[in-house]
Amino acid sequence: MVARIAQCTIDVEDLDLMVAFWSAALGYEIAQGDDGSAKLWPPSGPAPTVWLQGSGTAKRGKNRLHLDLVADGDPQTEVHRLVGLGARRVDVGQTGTEGFTVLADPEGNEFCVLDGPPTR
Repeated sequence: MVARIAQCTIDVEDLDLMVAFWSAALGYEIAQGDDGSAKLWPPSGPAPTVWLQGSGTAKRGKNRLHLDLVADGDPQTEVHRLVGLGARRVDVGQTGTEGFTVLADPEGNEFCVLDGPPTR
């Protein structure tokens, strides 16, 4: 028996801002609750849901866990699209030779856009 990742939870300060960003970034459907949270559902396939949990507090420090995204097309085109949605490039100590680009969402949560799918 093993456990599988079913959902990613992100604590957010501004729920509406983060729902708009992450639903557009991932192409996920929105199910906003009346409890200060929202769940984002993948349109199809075996992808985890994303729960945006209202915390009322700003992010502090570097994430200990982050998302790695894979683009449907060209990774740098996807980076530019995400920046247009409100992400920004961040430096967390990368050298420039990595196979990914580090971004942060509008509230500063770091995530990566991989140059290709993960390999073994």
